[in-house]
Amino acid sequence: MRRPAAAGVCLVLLLALAFRAPILAAVGRLLVVANPVASADVIVVSIDAREAGVLEAADLFHRGVAPHVAVFADPPDEVDREFIRRGVPYFDAAAQSIGALDALGVTHVVRIPRAVAGTEEEGQVLPGWLEQRRFRSVVLVTTSDHSRRVGRVLRRALKGQPVTLIVQHSRYSKFDPEHWWQTRDNLRTGIIELQKLFLDVVLHPIS
Repeated sequence: MRRPAAAGVCLVLLLALAFRAPILAAVGRLLVVANPVASADVIVVSIDAREAGVLEAADLFHRGVAPHVAVFADPPDEVDREFIRRGVPYFDAAAQSIGALDALGVTHVVRIPRAVAGTEEEGQVLPGWLEQRRFRSVVLVTTSDHSRRVGRVLRRALKGQPVTLIVQHSRYSKFDPEHWWQTRDNLRTGIIELQKLFLDVVLHPIS
């Protein structure tokens, strides 16, 4: 299914290039979703959001959106363990996020004990963790380019579960949907994420 997804995205981009900026900006906005933020039980920082997600989560916490902020665990893998064996410190991404949140004045930080490698695994882990903690509403903080796809994945995962999901993209995201084709990093990010979103729509047209 990857070739049709790539071909579809390339067709969209070729058409967009013919009309330049207005169409390209509209294509960039396809990736981004902004839900109205309401009070919730917990703010969860998506694994892909990193520092931008930490900053946004801290801002939401101080606005009183939720009393808890959660990050996914980051246990060492085989390569990390080999560095540890050789006496090189292991930089735990979850611990760094927790330390940054603490420095930003977030007083209630929770570590989700299951590590995830991407969006699909977040969809596998998050519903069970929310149910275990009896959380009924969650604000998921992610990057702007990732927001529409992660919302689709998690809404499918939470289907039938009494949980309200609010997807909030970080204002500190590097991806600019209005001018994403003008820099190499944003262009690469946009093309990759458009392919993934297109594939998700093909596989799950009703989501």
